[in-house]
Amino acid sequence: VTESVCDWLAGLRLEQYSGVFQEWGFSSMSDCLHLTPDQLECMGVALPGHRKRILNNLPRESGAFSRSHAESPVPPIPPRVTPNCPPVRFTDPIVSERTDTVTVKKTVATTPPLQKPTPAPRPRPQNLPIKEAGSKAAVSADPTLLSLSPPLSSTSSLSSEHFHLYEQCSSPGQTGMGVPPLPPKCYPVAGLKEPPLPPRLPVPPPRVNTCCCMRMYICVSVSIPECRSIIYQKRWVKLDAEYLRYFDSEKEVYSKRIIPTYCITGVLSVGDQKFEVVTDNRIFLFRAESDCKFAQCLCLFFYRQRGSRDLNINPTGTPEMQGYLELRGLRSKLYTVVCADKVFLYKNQEDFRLGVGITSIDMNVGNVKDSDRRAFDLTTPYRIFSFVAESEQQKEQWINVMRNAISEALSNYEVAEQIWVEPANMHCADCGVAKPEWAAINLGVVFCKCCAGEHRGLGPSISKVRSLKMDKKVWTEELIQVFLLLGNERANQFWAANVPPSEALTMTSSSEERRRFITAKYREGKYRRYHTLYGNQSELDDALCVNVQSNDLLETLSLIFCGADVNCFTGDPEYPSPISLAQKHKQILQVEFLTQNRNTGQSNVLHYMAAPSITHNGFLFKTASMVRLITERKAKEEFSRRWCTLNDGIFNYYESDKSSTPNGALKMKEIVCLAVDPPLKHGYDHTFELYSDSERLYLFGTDNPDTLREWVKSIAKSFIPAYAESLLQQDFERIGRLHSKDSLSLETPQNGWFCLAGSTLHICLENGHSEETIHLRKLQELCDGDNLDESLYIEGERKLDFLGWTGAIQRAGSSGDSLSEQQLTDTDIPVIVDHCIKHITQWGLISDGIYRKSGVNSRISALLVDFRRDARSVWLKEGDHLVDDVANVLKRFFRDVQDGLFTSEAAQEWLSELKDDFSKVARYQQLFNRLPTVNKATLRALINHLYCVQCYSDANQMNLHNLAIVFGPTLFQTDGKDYNAGRVVEDLIQHYIAIFNVNEEQLKKQKDEISIIIKVRDKMSQKNSGAEPAGDFICTVYLEEKKESAEQHVKVPGAMTASELTCEILDRRKIRVREKDYWCCFEVNEKEETERPLHYNEKVLPIFHSLGTDSYLLVKKHYSMEAMLVYLASKVEVTKHGVVRFREERSLLGLGSFNERYFILTSTSLRMYKDIRSNRSEKEWPVRCLKVYLGIKKKHRPPTCWGLTVYYESDKQEKSDRQYLCCDTQNEMREWFATFLSIQHEGSLWPAEGCRMRVSRSVMADPRLGNVSLIPLRGSENEMRNSVAAFTADPNSHMTVLLLFVYVNKPFIRS
Repeated sequence: VTESVCDWLAGLRLEQYSGVFQEWGFSSMSDCLHLTPDQLECMGVALPGHRKRILNNLPRESGAFSRSHAESPVPPIPPRVTPNCPPVRFTDPIVSERTDTVTVKKTVATTPPLQKPTPAPRPRPQNLPIKEAGSKAAVSADPTLLSLSPPLSSTSSLSSEHFHLYEQCSSPGQTGMGVPPLPPKCYPVAGLKEPPLPPRLPVPPPRVNTCCCMRMYICVSVSIPECRSIIYQKRWVKLDAEYLRYFDSEKEVYSKRIIPTYCITGVLSVGDQKFEVVTDNRIFLFRAESDCKFAQCLCLFFYRQRGSRDLNINPTGTPEMQGYLELRGLRSKLYTVVCADKVFLYKNQEDFRLGVGITSIDMNVGNVKDSDRRAFDLTTPYRIFSFVAESEQQKEQWINVMRNAISEALSNYEVAEQIWVEPANMHCADCGVAKPEWAAINLGVVFCKCCAGEHRGLGPSISKVRSLKMDKKVWTEELIQVFLLLGNERANQFWAANVPPSEALTMTSSSEERRRFITAKYREGKYRRYHTLYGNQSELDDALCVNVQSNDLLETLSLIFCGADVNCFTGDPEYPSPISLAQKHKQILQVEFLTQNRNTGQSNVLHYMAAPSITHNGFLFKTASMVRLITERKAKEEFSRRWCTLNDGIFNYYESDKSSTPNGALKMKEIVCLAVDPPLKHGYDHTFELYSDSERLYLFGTDNPDTLREWVKSIAKSFIPAYAESLLQQDFERIGRLHSKDSLSLETPQNGWFCLAGSTLHICLENGHSEETIHLRKLQELCDGDNLDESLYIEGERKLDFLGWTGAIQRAGSSGDSLSEQQLTDTDIPVIVDHCIKHITQWGLISDGIYRKSGVNSRISALLVDFRRDARSVWLKEGDHLVDDVANVLKRFFRDVQDGLFTSEAAQEWLSELKDDFSKVARYQQLFNRLPTVNKATLRALINHLYCVQCYSDANQMNLHNLAIVFGPTLFQTDGKDYNAGRVVEDLIQHYIAIFNVNEEQLKKQKDEISIIIKVRDKMSQKNSGAEPAGDFICTVYLEEKKESAEQHVKVPGAMTASELTCEILDRRKIRVREKDYWCCFEVNEKEETERPLHYNEKVLPIFHSLGTDSYLLVKKHYSMEAMLVYLASKVEVTKHGVVRFREERSLLGLGSFNERYFILTSTSLRMYKDIRSNRSEKEWPVRCLKVYLGIKKKHRPPTCWGLTVYYESDKQEKSDRQYLCCDTQNEMREWFATFLSIQHEGSLWPAEGCRMRVSRSVMADPRLGNVSLIPLRGSENEMRNSVAAFTADPNSHMTVLLLFVYVNKPFIRS
């Protein structure tokens, strides 16, 4: 009995338990006499064989009960000699009170020999009578498990023996079977001497976030059959207060399985270091690596499971969003749940319902990025989760919800919970939403997220918006006390004392309604309760100085926002400000509130003034409301006479002036735009349009211009806010509300009111301090898009009125007939004049006979049309535009401009004769100063240019006299009838410096620049002249089909385009071109069975050089052009996408077969996807490197005859790749081909003048190519002879041919 436990265990070869026995206070054998199997199991002796060996070798005492094996026959229950007491069994180490054992004498005591335990499942007993305390059966029942494990029905899929045993023990029908019921608690019975129990492990405190991590073997199954081999997998297991998780290794961050502790229904020990964790649909079988780990883990499992079940812990809470998402790398979709600050992944929805998931992602380390189409990435430091949603709309929802979860994870609710202690702060001060998370620290109100955005729009001088969760540093203890003392209810006694029920916000109010209400409440003070001293500044300041000495914060708020100056002088030099006065009286809350409003003064407080009521009535003619823009003239018959009234912001129209019920009504706050039409646009001479925010257009008309003017001004005054009333002073054509952004803040649009008057756009922004003005004719570029660097970006609230704004602005920015209506530069010079002068100065200043030679009339007319359509988009180039053509465009412009350069009123004064030079200069200066601004700038620029031209008269032969002869009749539009016109122009050029007060140093600098330009051009021409000259080429072109009778030999200069070549061929054959005829030049490849229509601006000579022996040029009608133009005109955006059958030249996708692929053609690239659901393209080609041909070679066996052959030509590749696209119908092929051409040629498929433009026979040769013509020769010597003979026999050829025999591989001969 006195032997030490360590020596005794060493004799039993169980020395591994020595430390455990020492920890539990068993140092000698006498301490171990009363050990029970349950106590040994609790101490960590998990193996039944080890427990038997220890119990069987304990010294026996007299009267001590003998231990029997579990398999011994069950003895009958002896009569009780003590009050009802439960048998002693497994003692829960977590229970703080000790459960003492009770010794009962057994009638039968048999000690079976020790047997090696086997893993075979135990038989399921039919009845389980309660044995005596010392029996094995009696100690196998655990009261803890009895209370934790609920009874399972017979239909349950769980077939573990433990559950059936416990179900029978806890059955309420046991008392009817003669078995005494077990008491609910274990407590000692008086009068019995019980042996003391060893000390227990310390009880962990409830709900402590401790975590147990260890490596275990795990087996997961739904039901465990009686005969089945169990396979364990080693996993790293983590157990904390909320979850049981296991991982592949301890280095993994995201688990393979996550089980909330509230889902665990039972924890069972099954022996051999194994235990079961039971959930509603699965049994998780764990096996520890050692007995010590087994005991530790089992205890923690008991504690976690009991705490979760008792407290009903559900860590997932209410999901913000849930649904299936595809996770890249997995074949199946995962059921994803976003809840609070975590994202949970489940195998399916059923697992989510049962609570057993895969893993959870903490969003405090996450970041969400938009990836491509339906895909987005959730990035963490440990892994990137690439999700794919079912649609782009759902993707945006998932991204927003996950970003909110990130904000939630980074939030701190400590301040919010303190603020919410005040019941009034539990609801938004503006709309009433529960649990607001934002506040204005200077206004003393708490509001929701939706209202916070509108408060932020007021600016920090009015509302200092701070978050209750994220701006923790701002919230000092004093500021929190201010909000608790004020509260939303008391603050609204001042801010919202007079809110009409019709204007009050609700939880479902729109952003526009919130903006109007919050602006009126805090900026304008429309609803506030004004102080009795309002309007008397000195008394307000005195009252503030008195009140800060008390703790009445609401009175301080009322005084400040009714005009009291926070920084006023108190009259005491020692305490000069109200803040210092509050500090003196130790009013720390007053100090805090005054500090937050230190910058809030009388200048920042706007007081509400009711808008004057506009009243007007009269008869108007009205059409039915429309949902589209008016594109055609409305006749008088379509108008109906209506009596209209405007009163209290409502526009009503009645059947007559005697009707009491209106036919319709328009609230002025719903009007977003008012447009005044030009006279005589519709049946009635004067009309105006009203656009409402419900996408409706109302047209009204009258024959009286004064009536129109009165109605327009009255309606405009009714819906234009006070800060934009300056716009009403303009004689506007259109006025309304739009959003605008500048290049520095594209993400934050500002509300503003826009007014279009003539070619000037006036802007009043909501937060602006002054009116802005934009001259539309001086814009560098006007386009539909948002990819501008230095620009004003305008967007509309509704599509209908914005389309009207777009058309009106484009018309206002286009060119007119008079000089002042032209598109202008910054210096008020018409763009057409500026471009022509710059081009001639650079390329034609020394050209012989400049301004005297006539250019090609067709090119002059076409260039003039382009300038008048949009002069900003015309850029003159040396190779494309000859200087004589440009010079004649400039002359024709001045000849045709309305009212002339000198104006029709002052022209005769300019032409009056003056003899003295001094008087001439003075008179010209006087007349020049009387000209309009645009005329003055244009005349100065033109005379400056002509002065520079005459300075180089030795080279260009254009002296003063010659220039005067040319420009005199042109500028005065006299057609040569008045010789004084030339004299005036000559005088202006001769006395240029004196008349225009020119700075001679600046003029000298200009001449030096021109001299440098001329020298550089001379050097370039000398460098190019050293090369061997090459002339025009004689090309063979066929008309309609390839045959000898249709063969044409054409002299092709380097600058000839496909359109000019087509017109040349048609002129030769004298073919008349009708209106709907689309003649085009085709490149035909007989070998590949393809053809390609050349663009009308495409140069012919490079195409001809690239032709192979199987290719030729063919002029014929393009029968699909009209259908292509109609298709492109119907598209808003030139893009194309769809499923097309695809095959590439090298057949990488199959053995010569066509496969369906999804293609997307944009302005930059052609992308190919495997199918419409794919997120990443298989291939991508830049559009600028693609050349598209009609047709596919029959050898490739296309499934249909409607196909395209696409060549990809790149500088990095010597040989071009070839792709084949096969369409199902001809229309589909036309649409794809038209989209390709439109993108590659910027939407210009066909010239505006068509093929009616004729090319002059005497086409000027390109000086870089020389003047020698060449004949192309191919094939054998006989074929070359035939080609030359055909050329000499051509009646249109007037050249003498010198035949030189050359080798076959020489491509050309000289003629």
